[in-house]
Amino acid sequence: MIRKSIYLSAAIFAVFISTAAYADTQLKANIEQATVFLRGAELVSTAKVTLPQGESEVIFTNIAGDINQQSLSLSTGNNVVVQSTTFQNNYLNNDNLSPKAKAIKDSIELMGDERGAIDNQITVIKEQISLIQDNRKVAGANTGLSVAELEKMLNLVNARLGKLLDDKKKMELKLKKQDERIAMLGKQLEEEQKKDFQPGGQLLVKFYAPTATTTDVRLTYVVTNAGWTPTYDLRVEKINAPVKLFYKANVFQNSGVKWGNVRLVLSTGNPSESAEAPVLNPWYLSFNQPVAYGAGYANQVPMAQKAYADRMVVASEAPAPKQDETTLNEYVQVDNSGINTTFDIELPYNIPSDGQEHLVSVKSYELPATYRYYAVPKRDRDAFLQAQVTNWEDLNLLPAKTNIFYEGSYVGQGYTDVRNIKDTMNFSLGRDKKIVVRREIDKTQRSVKTIGTNVRESFAYNISIRNTRKEPISITLVDQIPISNDKDIVIEDTEYKDGTFDETSGSVKWVLTVKPNETVKEKIAYTIKYPRGKSIAGLR
Repeated sequence: MIRKSIYLSAAIFAVFISTAAYADTQLKANIEQATVFLRGAELVSTAKVTLPQGESEVIFTNIAGDINQQSLSLSTGNNVVVQSTTFQNNYLNNDNLSPKAKAIKDSIELMGDERGAIDNQITVIKEQISLIQDNRKVAGANTGLSVAELEKMLNLVNARLGKLLDDKKKMELKLKKQDERIAMLGKQLEEEQKKDFQPGGQLLVKFYAPTATTTDVRLTYVVTNAGWTPTYDLRVEKINAPVKLFYKANVFQNSGVKWGNVRLVLSTGNPSESAEAPVLNPWYLSFNQPVAYGAGYANQVPMAQKAYADRMVVASEAPAPKQDETTLNEYVQVDNSGINTTFDIELPYNIPSDGQEHLVSVKSYELPATYRYYAVPKRDRDAFLQAQVTNWEDLNLLPAKTNIFYEGSYVGQGYTDVRNIKDTMNFSLGRDKKIVVRREIDKTQRSVKTIGTNVRESFAYNISIRNTRKEPISITLVDQIPISNDKDIVIEDTEYKDGTFDETSGSVKWVLTVKPNETVKEKIAYTIKYPRGKSIAGLR
C-alpha cells in the first residue's frame, strides 16, 4: 500500500512539475479577507505580479480546493487582460493535512530517522565482524606464534566476535519492529487522509499585457465547506445589575488552505440558497393509488431515519482563549442595512483548515433588565431566577445556545430562540435554593364520590413560597387546572384565589411579592365530574 501511495504521489508530482514548468511564474496568493456565511464563505486573495509584454502564464498557489468555479472573479490594473483561468487541486501541499494526519506524518518521519540510525549501527557492526574474521584468518596462518599465544588470541577474537553477532541480532530485531511501526502508521495516515480530506488548489491564469508592467491581482471566489454558528455568553453580576450579553461565533472551515491573519466578516446570508424567487406551478388533485411495499420496507424506514439522525449529531465545542470582549466592540462594525446582517471584525484571525469550530468574539451588549423569580412547583420544586429584557429586536440575534453565568459562576446552558419571542426575552439564570417552594395535596379536600351515574373527584393543593434572602423578591407562580375535550368530562368548583386563569391553556398565574423571611401561601382546587365506569387518562 505504501509503495502504491509513493507511485501515486510521484505521478501527481510529475503533473505539477510539468504544469509549473509550462507557466512563466508561480506566486502565492495571500488570503486577506474571508466573508463567512452561515454556510459557505467568500475568500478574497491578492498578489502582485510582474508581466512581460504580450501573453504570459502565472500559477497562483494557496487557493482553496472546494471553490465554486462559477463564483471565481479576477481583477487587474494597468490594462492587463485576463484571457483564461484553469483550476486544479494540489494534493502535495502539507498544509492540507488535518492536525491528526500531520501528527501521524511527523511520527513517520521521526521513526524514519531512528530507523536510519539503527541501520547505520548494523552497518558498523557488520564491518567490525568482517574485520575480526579477516584478522582471525591472518592469525591462524601466522606460524611464528606459539600454541599458547595463538590460542589466547583466538579466544579474544571469538569473544569479541560473539558480542558483535549478538548486537547485530538485537539491532536487526529492533529494525524489524521499527519497520512494522512505520508500516502501521502509514496505514493510519492513509485512512486519516480519507476522512474529510480537502486538498488545496492552484490557479493557472493566462494574462495579456500591452506593455511590460507590474500589477495587483485580486481574486475572489466562494467555498462551500465553511460556515459559522452563533453562540452567546450571558453574564449577570448581581440582581438589578444590567445583563451583559456577549455575541460569539463558532467559525469552521475545511477549504484546503489555512486562513492566516485574515479579516473576518460574518454574514447571516447563505449563498447556497437559490437567488431566484419561487414560482407556483398548477396544483393538480388526484385520487391516492394504493402502493404495495416489500417485506423489507418496514425495516428500511427506521434505518433511514436513524442514519439521518446520526448525521445531525454535533461535535462538542473546543475551548477558546478568553478575550476582553468589551474592547472588541471597537473592532466590530455591524451592518444591517441590507437583506442580511454582517459583522465586520477588523482584528485578524487564524482559522486552520481542519473542520473544527474556532470561537470568535463578535460583539458585546449591556442590556437594562428587570428580574423575577419563576416557579412551576407541579413540575419542579425550585424557583428559577429570570432576567427580562425588552427592546432586543435591534441586537441582530439568531437562535443559538447560551452559556449563562450568574454572580461569577457558570450556571448552565440555555437556548435563545428569537423566533418564538414577542416583546420580552426571558433569560433563565438558574435555580435559587434560597427560595423554598412547596406544593402539597390538601387531604381534607381530596375526595371521590359517586352520585347517581357520575363520579365526582375533587383535588386541592396548598402551595407555599418562603423567601430566605435578605431582600424582597418578585415571583411568578404558575400551576394549572385540567381542560376537558369531552362533553362528558366536566371541570367545576375551581378555586384559585388572587390568581389569573387562562381558559385556553388552563394555566393559573400568581404574581407575588415576598418579603425577607416571609412565607406566602396560595391554593388551587377543582372537581372533575365524569360517568361512572369510565377512567380518565393522565388524571394521576
